[in-house]
Amino acid sequence: MELSILLAQQITAMFLTMAVGYVIVRIGLFQAEDSKVISNVVVYICSPCIIIDSFQIDLTKDKVQGLVLAIVVSAVVHLLMIGVTKLLEKPLHMNSIEKASVIYTNSGYLIIPLVLAVLGEEWVFYTTAFVVVQAILIWTHGASLISQRPENNVKKILLNPNIIAIIIGSLLFITKIRLPIVISSCVSGFGDMVSAASMLVIGMVIGNVDLLWIFRQKRPYLICFLRLIAFPLTAVIAFGFLGCIGVHEDAEYILMIVLLAVSAPAATMVTQLAQIYDKDSGYASVINVMSVVFCIITMPLMVLLYEAFF
Repeated sequence: MELSILLAQQITAMFLTMAVGYVIVRIGLFQAEDSKVISNVVVYICSPCIIIDSFQIDLTKDKVQGLVLAIVVSAVVHLLMIGVTKLLEKPLHMNSIEKASVIYTNSGYLIIPLVLAVLGEEWVFYTTAFVVVQAILIWTHGASLISQRPENNVKKILLNPNIIAIIIGSLLFITKIRLPIVISSCVSGFGDMVSAASMLVIGMVIGNVDLLWIFRQKRPYLICFLRLIAFPLTAVIAFGFLGCIGVHEDAEYILMIVLLAVSAPAATMVTQLAQIYDKDSGYASVINVMSVVFCIITMPLMVLLYEAFF
């Protein structure tokens, strides 16, 4: 109960930050396009810094086993979401944008700052598992799904700032190298910016969007139900049983981190890929905005249900 309440408080605080971004665009202080600069700071500086900083921990068997557990669970979750979405494709008449929005989540922008705020910096280490799995799949399966042609963009995967940060962090972790205090303070400082900056970007992006028009659309409600309730609820049940069999002493929190990632809104990358491949990026952004707003309620609810299993 305590964690779900804390999560609700943090999401509300992040939503208020998002609202600030929305307001400053609506009143004309900034343009929605100005968010690109802040977005680049988040993607190329803040997020990589917090990932590298999360690897500045002692190399122990327990940590390695926990990371392996997170990677395996994240991979299985993605494969199941892809498989179930494939089964639902024809009955629900889902197009490529809808399928990608159901499968891929906004784990980069939202989960790292949430885990940092709710569980603490030492747990950000385990968020890298979901980030790696999703980065690989979204630039292969996700890109193919949206473009409707085979894609295998290894370069995009390897040049992803978070993947580069994970590689650097892993090398420091394995070699037990600690960053000098001056560099560590700088890295931590940029990492502390990630939460506010991420949500400010989201608010600015939707600053010139007619929210009333968005919520009058009917089809996105179904997609948001699948993304925010159906899939996360299935994960809650599965993770609850998995945690009960004692796979790892920190399984409760490791699985909760994966659950937070599964419960996140539709990935903004879906909108970006739709723009790249000249698909319906407007519809993708509608789903994204709607899911961001609804997650304020659904994410704490999923964590509350998850806590009931432990």
